[in-house]
Amino acid sequence: MSRSSIIKSLTSSFYPRTDLVILAGGQARRMNGINKLLQKFDDQIQLIKIYQQLKNDVNAVWINSHRDDSIYQKIIPSIGCYQDEASGFFGPLMGIKSAWSHVESDYVLFVPCDVTYIPPKVILKLHLALTKASVAEVAYVEVNSQALYPFCLVKRSAYTTICKHLAQNQRSLKQCFLDLHAQVINFKNQALFFHSINSIDELQQYQQLKLLH
Repeated sequence: MSRSSIIKSLTSSFYPRTDLVILAGGQARRMNGINKLLQKFDDQIQLIKIYQQLKNDVNAVWINSHRDDSIYQKIIPSIGCYQDEASGFFGPLMGIKSAWSHVESDYVLFVPCDVTYIPPKVILKLHLALTKASVAEVAYVEVNSQALYPFCLVKRSAYTTICKHLAQNQRSLKQCFLDLHAQVINFKNQALFFHSINSIDELQQYQQLKLLH
């Protein structure tokens, strides 16, 4: 068994089998349509940064995207890809709903493609939050008291509620998570200026502030 396999086995023994899905299915309108997952916010492109930091903590890694599957799989051959079940752009809740037709695990960690900071032991801490509240079907991340709803751990049992919200054309993660009795884990990082990047202007500010800091 390779060293990475041993690390994955030891880490995942503390919580149920979990898959990772990187949410990259948006239009990126405020980024002039560029694929954020293939951009460098830091020293690595986002895909590699997210994959390298979380690969040993999960069973399998997926990307929810409507483009560039061949590029993703050229960079990381083992990665899986899937599109939203409904054509169009219905936001991250549709990407979360669509995952359950592909993943085998009963728990999925969803991570937005534009995240700048991945807290240490994030999967373990989210799992612990779920175990403390038996009715909870999702736990999500806050960074410096700012909610990052797409950065969340979701149980398969949440699927029915997610479907109901989408059927009612209700796409808000915040509203859906209320019905799922969401738990929240707050992480602190005083050096962090943006927990995610939503525009070219924010990316430029983020990179400049990092240099100054």
